[in-house]
Amino acid sequence: MEQQAAAAPSSASTRRSKRARSSKLKLADDDDGGDENQGGRGSEDASDDRRTEDSLGEFEEVRGRAKKRAAVEGSGKGMDGQSLIEIIRGNSKAIPHAAKCWVEHYEQNPKVATADLLVSFFEACGVKYNVRGDLLDEADVDDVVVRLVDFARKGQVEDYQSSKRKDFNSFKVNLEAFWDNIVSECQNGPLFDGELFENTPPRVYRQVASLVGLQLVTSFITVAKVLSGQRETTQRQLNAEKKKRAEGPRVESLHKRLSATHDKINNLEAMMRKIFLGLFVHRYRDIDANIRMSCIQSLGVWILSYPSFFLQDLYLKYLGWTLNDKNASVRKASINALQDLYELDDNVPSLGLFTERFASRMIDLADDVDISVAVSAVGLVKRLLKHRLLVDDDLGPLYDLLVDEPPEIRHAIGELVYDHLIAQKDSTGQTGTGLKGKDSDSLVTLGRMLQILREFSTDPILSAYVIDDVWEFMGAMKDWKCIISMLLDENPSVELTEDDATNLIRLLSASVKKAVGEKIVPSTDNRKLYYTKAQKDAFENSRRDITVAMMKNYPQLLRKYVADKAKVPALVEIILHMNLDLYCLKRQEQSFKAVLQLMKEAFFKHGDKDTLRSCLKALNFCCTEIKGEAQDFCVNKFKEIEDGVISKLKNALKEVAEGEDEYSLVVNLKRLYEIQLLKFVPMGSLYEEFAATIEGFQNSNHEVVSFMLLNMYLHVAWSLHAIVAGESVHEASLSSLLSRRTMLFNQLGHFLLHLSQGETSIKVGNQLASRVCTIFAEVWCLFRIANFSSTKLEDLGFCPDESTLKKFWELCEQQLSSSNDSEEEEINGEYVEETNRDVAMIAAAKLVASDAVPKEFIFPEIISHFVMHGSSIAEIVRQLIMVIRKKEEDVAVPFLDALKRAYQRHMVQCLDGNEDPSVKKSFLDCKDLAIRLSGIYMGAARNKHRMEILKIVKDGIEYAFVDTPKQLSFLEGVVLHFVSKLPANDVLDILNDIQGRTANLNKDEDPSGWRPYFTFVDTLLEKYAKNEGAAGVDEKEKVSAKKRGRPRKRQRLQGKKLFDEHSSSEDEEAISSSDKEAPDEQDVQENDDDDNAPLIRTIRSSAKLRALKVPTSSNPSQNRAQDVGHVTNENTTASRISVCWKSQP
Repeated sequence: MEQQAAAAPSSASTRRSKRARSSKLKLADDDDGGDENQGGRGSEDASDDRRTEDSLGEFEEVRGRAKKRAAVEGSGKGMDGQSLIEIIRGNSKAIPHAAKCWVEHYEQNPKVATADLLVSFFEACGVKYNVRGDLLDEADVDDVVVRLVDFARKGQVEDYQSSKRKDFNSFKVNLEAFWDNIVSECQNGPLFDGELFENTPPRVYRQVASLVGLQLVTSFITVAKVLSGQRETTQRQLNAEKKKRAEGPRVESLHKRLSATHDKINNLEAMMRKIFLGLFVHRYRDIDANIRMSCIQSLGVWILSYPSFFLQDLYLKYLGWTLNDKNASVRKASINALQDLYELDDNVPSLGLFTERFASRMIDLADDVDISVAVSAVGLVKRLLKHRLLVDDDLGPLYDLLVDEPPEIRHAIGELVYDHLIAQKDSTGQTGTGLKGKDSDSLVTLGRMLQILREFSTDPILSAYVIDDVWEFMGAMKDWKCIISMLLDENPSVELTEDDATNLIRLLSASVKKAVGEKIVPSTDNRKLYYTKAQKDAFENSRRDITVAMMKNYPQLLRKYVADKAKVPALVEIILHMNLDLYCLKRQEQSFKAVLQLMKEAFFKHGDKDTLRSCLKALNFCCTEIKGEAQDFCVNKFKEIEDGVISKLKNALKEVAEGEDEYSLVVNLKRLYEIQLLKFVPMGSLYEEFAATIEGFQNSNHEVVSFMLLNMYLHVAWSLHAIVAGESVHEASLSSLLSRRTMLFNQLGHFLLHLSQGETSIKVGNQLASRVCTIFAEVWCLFRIANFSSTKLEDLGFCPDESTLKKFWELCEQQLSSSNDSEEEEINGEYVEETNRDVAMIAAAKLVASDAVPKEFIFPEIISHFVMHGSSIAEIVRQLIMVIRKKEEDVAVPFLDALKRAYQRHMVQCLDGNEDPSVKKSFLDCKDLAIRLSGIYMGAARNKHRMEILKIVKDGIEYAFVDTPKQLSFLEGVVLHFVSKLPANDVLDILNDIQGRTANLNKDEDPSGWRPYFTFVDTLLEKYAKNEGAAGVDEKEKVSAKKRGRPRKRQRLQGKKLFDEHSSSEDEEAISSSDKEAPDEQDVQENDDDDNAPLIRTIRSSAKLRALKVPTSSNPSQNRAQDVGHVTNENTTASRISVCWKSQP
């Protein structure tokens, strides 16, 4: 309230010399949104104060508790000794009686009662005044406003609007109710006396004044509607009477009553128009968003409840203009008001021109930055479509939002798509199928859904988004029998193409998942979902219904589509959401066995990852969920698959040895790999055969080698798990594990040696290099010494030597330098997420985070690549640094080593002697790395880790002076960003140290080489001077802060009246001429934020800037260092690396 008071108008400060004013007390007008310039009183303050006190002889300031006055003079009492404001504060039940008492008081003594109402109005604003009714006519509006603003500046105002005290919780509602009751009690008397609401109290504070003014119009409308009903009744009576006799006392009486009622309605509409023009047209663009929102909400209520007066373009245009308001709550209020208007069919004809003008903006709001506004805008577009006010071509941007990130927007668009395109509901709310029966409706709506899904046939993820958006509203998606009959071609009237069948199977699978409570699209919220008992029961019923519908038809579906790899994965995974116990209860074991046999057939018929994983996942689910004989059958079927894969692999190895094609070997290696991801597979002598094959065919297809190494690693991992989980340790098992681990290390070491040296004789690509890096990291983590120290398995501990670790990192660097768009990754895209360059960095980071290898070498190397390879790599490195810092480890040495290595890469490029752009980029990378690392020490971390920063700075200076002046650019590019994090005393010590180092050196010998040194020293001097002079600067700013803000305006306007007698030009406006006006008003609103800001805001902003103590350095890199704490990165790999680190054994 204090800020609002400070922003109230003070036009009387420079007004003409005071003269007596005999007019009634008017409500002051504020054309600039209640924010005219407050400053500028200057030397006139003293004379203005004396003049103001002379002109306010009729007011008495109430200090502390107001003394009780006579009951008839300015008492403000409502009933039982309570004042009106006391009743409004907390006694809501007494408001109707208090309003009635006040009206009776007004009828006896209008001036005193008006003074009472004025007192309650002031007190509602938080200011205590006592008003003398006998001097009310001589009061000067402008002087009252100035005096009240002075009280606000002194802090003598209580803000009831935002008070958190319990007795003020219902203050706003009670205040509206009070004025509504006042109008209701006055409708048969004082409301039309030409005095009460013509003599309106001055508008002191915008919030209360707007609240009361808007409520008055709402209450006037209530009275006008009652009078309109009376007028219609009187008119009917008059028409009936005229049929009996043309003249007579009864006819004359009815004529008089009709005329009087009509005059009252006209008077009410005139008062509504005056309040609208005097209050609404200024307050709807107030700088306070709450006031703007209240205005728009009230306008929506007025138009809806009194369309005969307000449903015209003169008033509708304000709803259209505020669709562009910068505040989301105001935009939403305008949209909600329009929704209510378009909901009524009778309003649509009058909204034609308005719709034509603002329809494009309504559609644009569906993509609003605020989710709630966007959802409301979609609901508004639905109402426009319901009345056919939009054409389909306008909806293109909306359909793109079907795959938008926020689910609220997606589901709102999904409802629109269902109503408009699938169900095709018209204005009567009926669907356009024209068919009878549930099955017919399901066939039609599913057919229309398939037409939509044809646009996304090549992308299953986009199809899942569309299905998720529409699923809640489309009951046909849960008509399992209808979908199955369409897939089995049981309905001759439906013909499915291959794409339609694929999309329908995807729809069936996704709908099954949704029905049992699972997500089908990625979500940013990874929290575990908790369901109520009712929801769980509903999911279980859905499982039962799905199982009953699929039980007999499932084998037929699998048999029909088993050869189509695009359809099999989604079809097979349906069994994961079925209640398998029903197969036994309904004696359908043969059907269940047929399903398992078909899954085995699909597993050996296809070799793609999705099909293999779906079949194995389904079989594994059946082995654990079903009981009895059926479970034994599942286990045996899984065993048959394992034996079949091993047998096929042995045959494939023989065929390759004989020089035949490698396709069978690759496919069966993939099958074995997918099985080993789920469970342990006894390989027997196959492990040794893999090792021998790799040695003999190291120049063969890299895919063969990759999957052989993967299978060998998984077998070693499962063997280790068996030993660790066993109750006792068998020497034979331990010896076999060590032997097979040695074989694996030998094969990996061979490829590591040749790949790190970049030999081209081995036809391998990025996929094999990524696999080698990943397997090495996983095995080293599994067998790290810390896992087995002081145990019986201590011999299993392993740590690589330094040379192997360096070769490992060289291979990782090669991967980081490669492109993710290489041709060989495109060839084998199904495993691309396991072989891209991020995997190499994750593998190296995992070694450091789990302490599997010494950090001295590889940790600085990882950090040195922080900013070189995009946001995903940067996020991995950032996560690693966070993990290490949480361990309370000193990172000063690794940080400095990383900076040195980045700088050394730059120096190597400089030695080439060319002006290649990569030289400049390498130095910028080094500087960016320093900015990122120094940005870690923000806020309180500066003091906590001061010694780390100081060590980095001192050792960095030492490194820069190793070879002068060649390495002095290290000072400017690296050290400078850490110095800015130190206090002034440390800066002075560093300055003295560096100047001492150069005392006996000739700095004029190589000016360009010494330039970084001088830049470094000048920056240190500037920082030290700023820190030392901060206190003095603050004192100066305190003096100059008062001069900031908007320049003063010369006040030429006299005190305005809210209810001007002349009509505003807006009375003649039409919406067709509003296009030019709307932008101007928007500009005024935007400029008001800065230009009309109260002086107190400017002072507070200056204080915040001084508290930040931001140096005005001319060095852009230093400025970047100040802001580096706010840099955010994409979290694309954060969760992945976190899972890797947390899952360490």
